[in-house]
Amino acid sequence: MSLCCPAMDWQSVQGAPCLLTAGDRHQPPLRPCMDKQYDYDLVVIGGGSGGLACSKEAAQLGQKVAVLDYVEPSAKGTKWGLGGTCVNVGCIPKKLMHQAALLGTAVKDAKMYGWQLPETVRHDWTTLAEAVQNHVRSLNWVAFPCFFFYIDKHFTCPSLLQTVLTTKNVVIATGGRPKHPTHIPGAVEHGITNVALECAGFLTGIGLDTTVMVRSVALRGFDQQMAGLVTDYMEAYGTRFLWRSVPTKVEKLSSGGLQVTWTDVQTGSEHKDAYDSVLWAVGRAPETKALGLDQLGVQLNKDTGKIVVGADEATSVPNVYAFGDISEGRPELTPTAIRAGKLLARRLAGQSGELMNYDNVATTVFTPLEYGCVGLSEEEVVRRQGEDGVEVYHAFYKPLEFTVAGRDASQCYIKVSVCRGGDQKILGLHLIGPNAGEVIQGFSMGLQCGATYTQLLQTVGIHPTCAEEVVKIHITKRSGLDPTVTGC
Repeated sequence: MSLCCPAMDWQSVQGAPCLLTAGDRHQPPLRPCMDKQYDYDLVVIGGGSGGLACSKEAAQLGQKVAVLDYVEPSAKGTKWGLGGTCVNVGCIPKKLMHQAALLGTAVKDAKMYGWQLPETVRHDWTTLAEAVQNHVRSLNWVAFPCFFFYIDKHFTCPSLLQTVLTTKNVVIATGGRPKHPTHIPGAVEHGITNVALECAGFLTGIGLDTTVMVRSVALRGFDQQMAGLVTDYMEAYGTRFLWRSVPTKVEKLSSGGLQVTWTDVQTGSEHKDAYDSVLWAVGRAPETKALGLDQLGVQLNKDTGKIVVGADEATSVPNVYAFGDISEGRPELTPTAIRAGKLLARRLAGQSGELMNYDNVATTVFTPLEYGCVGLSEEEVVRRQGEDGVEVYHAFYKPLEFTVAGRDASQCYIKVSVCRGGDQKILGLHLIGPNAGEVIQGFSMGLQCGATYTQLLQTVGIHPTCAEEVVKIHITKRSGLDPTVTGC
């Protein structure tokens, strides 16, 4: 396998990779790189969480590794260093801003717990933004036992001065980027991208007037009963929702604000309103178009643009692999990319044959009241098992910390979907409440081990916690009984 790149110093921050050509997959087992015809054992394209995990694992196993990375500036010119979306503009800054909003709620609760505070408590955005950006920058400066090329956006280039890198295997881990609705006038010029409910939640939490325009449903792909509870809480929290509304135009006002025009799908009526900022959260697109994969023969899904891969992350071209958000049918989650990248590196180094297990991957939506889940949604369980083959246990509960503060717990809810009959294997577990991610992470191991409802009931809870309510759950939807938890 060879990659053609412009000549550069190892520490260079410019240049671009050119056309890839594939080698023979049926090569003898890997030996030290200097003893064979390749410059590298592995070249990883993409310096995000998954690509770095794969490259570091390979290097630690004695492989000679090069990483090619480039960040296409956003429409507003924003760019960043190593680490990909998660570290720079995704999970990490989002969670920190979510924490800022939670602290704002905690300040309100504190008065009920006896804290004497000023009547007016203000949030300073500049302080938060600077602190978050400083932390993100600190994550970019980490030493790795790999060679790094910071490259230009095009996989093919007419440069006359080039360097050819040869490698036995190539891994593509370029991930995805947020979409702009380019068909809407003004969308690209006057908007930035984000994650809808999570961003809306923390913006509301720090005191900003925030509106979410929903074209169809919230949290598509998640359990829709849980999604409804999440948005119900957010509306009570102060976030405004415009349901079944489609934006048609964004215009700059003389005041500096932005006027958004939209259509109510149910009535067909047109509406307008002015906002300081417009954020688009209309999905992500895989970073495949600029890689010249069609010239290499790598098979893509024509509808999504993602790379078609097998269970071993292999593409249709020998010696070319892909994983993470760029792969068809894979969860778009950082931890799965990290895990898949490490396992792939071990297989390519001949150290393991273990494949990534994509079933029962837990995740959490960091809305003001968090939603964590592992396994299947109730809709998917019913689709697979049929109504008569499923038992759904559920409970509304009140976190102890909500009581003294007088907070509404109407949306704190747990749902466990199981196979009906026998030990009742757990197929899906969903929880809305404080620290949902921390709770679900523990239970996700149980589902990986094939946990059953019988085993859940045999588990002794930690008192008093929200997680305790999961192991006490006993009322089924089928029974029609009130699932509200009472007593201590």
